[in-house]
Amino acid sequence: MAIGPGDAAPNFTLPGTGGRNYSLSDFAGQPVVLVFYPGDDTPVCTKQLNCYNSELSQFTDLDAVVLGISAQDVASHEKFADKHGFGFPLLADVEKSVCAAYGVLGPLGFVRRSVFVVDRTGTIRYGHRALAGLTFRPVDELTEAIRSAR
Repeated sequence: MAIGPGDAAPNFTLPGTGGRNYSLSDFAGQPVVLVFYPGDDTPVCTKQLNCYNSELSQFTDLDAVVLGISAQDVASHEKFADKHGFGFPLLADVEKSVCAAYGVLGPLGFVRRSVFVVDRTGTIRYGHRALAGLTFRPVDELTEAIRSAR
C-alpha cells in the first residue's frame, strides 16, 4: 500500500548538489516539498523545476524547503542545477530506495513525476503521483497545501 496524506514521511539521507548529504530530518520543524522527477534536462522536468525555482519565494515565504529527487547521480544534478540556477538542492537516489519508499516508481522502474508536502511534524499532508501524461502540480496548489497544514 502506498503512503499518502496522514502517514509519517519516510526519513532518508541522500547525496545532493552543493557537495553535501541531505536528510529529511534536517528540516524538522519546517514544511518540505519533495519533488520526485524522472530526469535531469528533460523537457517537462526542466519546465517543472524552473517553474518551482522562479516561484521559490512563495515557498520560502511559508518557511518551506523544496527538495528535488531523481535517480540521476550528483554529477548530472550539478550540471542541471548550474545550467538553470536552481535555488534548491537536487538529491541523487541512484538506488531508487527513497523513490520506492514513497511509492513513486512506475511499472518499469522509472520515477513517476510526484510531489509530496511534508508538514513541520514529518507527516505527509499532500501527495500527488502522476499516473500518465506530462503534467506537474502548480505552485499555488502546493503552497495551499502548506498553508492548510499549519
